[in-house]
Amino acid sequence: MSKRSIIPIGPYHALQEEPEFFKLHVEGEKVVGLDIELGYNHRGIEKLSESKHYDQTVFLVERICGICSTSHPIACVQAIEDAGDIEVPERALYIRSIIGELERIHSHMLWLGLAGHFLGFNTVWMWAWRHREEVLNVFELITGNRNHYAMMKAGGVRRDIKAEDIPTIKKMVADLKAPLTLFKKTVADDPVIQARTKGVGVLSAQQVIDYAALGPTARASGVKIDVRRDHPHAAYGLVDWDVITAQNGDVFDKAVVRILEMFESIRIIEQCLDKLKTVTGSVDSNPKEVKPGEGVGLYEAPRGEVFHYIRSDGTNRPARHKVRAPSFMNVITDREAVIGHTVADATIILAAVDPCYCCTERMAAVDVYSGRRVFTAADMIKCSQQKTAELRKKLGAHGPKLNIA
Repeated sequence: MSKRSIIPIGPYHALQEEPEFFKLHVEGEKVVGLDIELGYNHRGIEKLSESKHYDQTVFLVERICGICSTSHPIACVQAIEDAGDIEVPERALYIRSIIGELERIHSHMLWLGLAGHFLGFNTVWMWAWRHREEVLNVFELITGNRNHYAMMKAGGVRRDIKAEDIPTIKKMVADLKAPLTLFKKTVADDPVIQARTKGVGVLSAQQVIDYAALGPTARASGVKIDVRRDHPHAAYGLVDWDVITAQNGDVFDKAVVRILEMFESIRIIEQCLDKLKTVTGSVDSNPKEVKPGEGVGLYEAPRGEVFHYIRSDGTNRPARHKVRAPSFMNVITDREAVIGHTVADATIILAAVDPCYCCTERMAAVDVYSGRRVFTAADMIKCSQQKTAELRKKLGAHGPKLNIA
């Protein structure tokens, strides 16, 4: 029997997108146990919110996550509107969905690029991030910002989309279909990607339900949940689109779900832009007060359901503000998904739920028997990439050919 040891990953590490602490219990190269510690990124957002007026609160929650920097504001303003019984103009609803779906595309592209990097396909990484820049260009045209778009407010949105910009935006979005088709074919056809991801990190439908997993993590296991459909808001009940699911619950299906969701996002954006040509009027009901009451705001962020609760006491500040991000629910599923796999596979499994970024990378791993440092961040990625190289040699494959022509 192999001697059991521990490989710590985190709380700050290149493979983790939030400060989380994973202790991989391993026997040789096989993972036999996992401990997860959360709570390293406490910034007091909920308490800070109580000292801000409602307009400031929306800017505050925009900083919870840089990649989901419109998901939290949408959920927050919907909670304020629910508490204060505030109406939102129809035109603003379409703009909210446009911004939200653009964010979904750029978030999924970011994840796809990182997945390619962890697997040793740096060409996929560079191409995914290159085309993600086109999405950020659209954001810059609409909002003036490439991130933290500052579009949401209670009662509507802060900026309209000009009629003369709609054809340009439609073309920029339509131009994304070709590279997305390329990525879809790459994932579907490349034998090395399939060998590295199929049957790896499987999460069953029952495990999704037991852990209350959310977003692509749940839908990749055949659990058809999506806040946009289940609790219609913004313009999601006014346009046609489909909830994307897969059945196997492995890393491969998590990639498939995200890629196909980007096509649905484009479909939603195009319909919303067409609606803006006929739906006129204000984009802001300009509320003057928030009546006493309680409100809940839900939004389907790229990683899953974002939940905001607001309690109003009739002043210009929330009396209570509660936030739950999807990573809080999804990260814990790694306890099921990583067991039985190798250390080389652990890197992509832990990243497959797409935990939120915190932009820091630092890791120390210690052999508990000798006290000797045995793994660094570069070592973990090297393990994964070496496995890809071995599979490529075994299968006689040469990696994806990324020709857009």
